Amino acid sequence: MNHKDVGINIRTLLKGAGPPVTEDCSIYRVPFDIRKVNEDAYTPKVVSIGPLHHNGNPRLQNMERHKFIYCDAFIERTQTSLDTWIRYIEEKETDFRRRYSENLKFSKEELVKIILVDSGFIFELFWKQYHNNVELSGNDTFLSNPFIADTISVDLLLFENQLPFHVLTDLYNLSFSTGSIVGNDHIPSFIELTFHYFDYYNKPQLNFGNNIRISHFTDLIRTFHLQHPLERRPPRDGELVAYVPSASELSEAGVNFKVLRSDCLLDLRFSEGVLQMPQLKVEDRTEILFRNMVALEQCHYPFESYITDYVSVLDFLVNTSRDVDTLVQQKVLVNWLGDTDSVANLLNSLGKNVTQSNINSDYSRLGEELNHFYGNLYNKLKSTLRRDYCNSPWQTAATIAAIVLLILSFIQTVCSVLQVLPQQ
Repeated sequence: MNHKDVGINIRTLLKGAGPPVTEDCSIYRVPFDIRKVNEDAYTPKVVSIGPLHHNGNPRLQNMERHKFIYCDAFIERTQTSLDTWIRYIEEKETDFRRRYSENLKFSKEELVKIILVDSGFIFELFWKQYHNNVELSGNDTFLSNPFIADTISVDLLLFENQLPFHVLTDLYNLSFSTGSIVGNDHIPSFIELTFHYFDYYNKPQLNFGNNIRISHFTDLIRTFHLQHPLERRPPRDGELVAYVPSASELSEAGVNFKVLRSDCLLDLRFSEGVLQMPQLKVEDRTEILFRNMVALEQCHYPFESYITDYVSVLDFLVNTSRDVDTLVQQKVLVNWLGDTDSVANLLNSLGKNVTQSNINSDYSRLGEELNHFYGNLYNKLKSTLRRDYCNSPWQTAATIAAIVLLILSFIQTVCSVLQVLPQQ
């Protein structure tokens, strides 16, 4: 063994390991144990964005030509200087690499091409959407197909399929002065374009002008769901709850479920036997969205994992299709998948292989209150009486009549006994 050669090889390996993962990093590979539960939920189906899935799957190659077409259309229409974009990307290459958790195996030239083309494609895609799909990129019937368009919008939200938001913003701003007027058209900022494109997910109608800071599109979707800024969120110092009864068990114990009119999906409240929760619509994209938000929290927000907290509560409430039926009947859950077993399996699996060291204090208290209510014998007896004997007006009337007859019979018996006693 040549020790000198071994030393050279080891030094080469050490130097080639790349920079350490720092707080600048915000785009990760989904951890293996989480990914293996449903790999398709983290993998783009039509379009790859950024380096992690570039040339990773043959089915994504068809979109490369369309990305070139869209990128070229945006550059032509805005008269963007390619040299300006290239210089910016080259200057930011080191910073760009730090945004990813793994050492990118692309050369500088390859990385410049990926960033430039993918960014231009996104700009043109968002611009077209903003202008109500006015024909701006020639004949693009493929991308205007509703199914393809919807699949692309979901692909753009995948955690691994991201470009840093500040890079996109800077490149967009280099194309023209944001906020200026060209002809009669107002030029929207990139954050405005982004909010418009993902408006479907912006249920609380957050305003893009409220100093919202995001790392990428997955981070934006999480922000939509959280709604409140960090300082207004509950502290995460609550202990994990070992057990919470399922929805059907709680219903049998007398808990009523009621739709809460709140912009924030995570807003759950329990008071006087009523569990209020915003309505959750379970559709085809629900699993993908929640899995990617949970993966983001596991990697980047381990101490602010509010989406993961919500998923844990859903996992407690739903164990079987019977629990799904209970929540659907109470209208706090809308099942657009059709099959109740599929909904139950979906909600049960969202938190699989996920790590939690604590939970937000509101949910910890909620779990304790639900357990206390469920363990109260009086609540169960009252619920049984209401369910079995007072389930309808006629049944209630019959029950009352039976009780009255029972009381009258008892009184008659007592009177009969009292009449007999003096004679003895």
